[in-house]
Amino acid sequence: MADRTYRVVINKDEDGTYVAEIPTLRHCVSYGSTMEEAMQNIREALEGVLLVMEEEGLPIPDDNNVVEYSINVPASLFSRSASDFATS
Repeated sequence: MADRTYRVVINKDEDGTYVAEIPTLRHCVSYGSTMEEAMQNIREALEGVLLVMEEEGLPIPDDNNVVEYSINVPASLFSRSASDFATS
């Protein structure tokens, strides 16, 4: 199999932990106290997920078909409460 590249998304949560995930591979998530640690951990998680998928004969998803978009959200939206969005 040829080398593949997967996108990694890293977010810093409320307690300062870095959460790394690979959107193309559901449930491939890892954590770290630093971004570097999160990257190392997600690499290990990725290797494990791919190994299990291969052993089980599952198709390995290709990350080349991913399209990324950004959505601009107006600041006024953040000042609204959840009840403003409720429907009756």
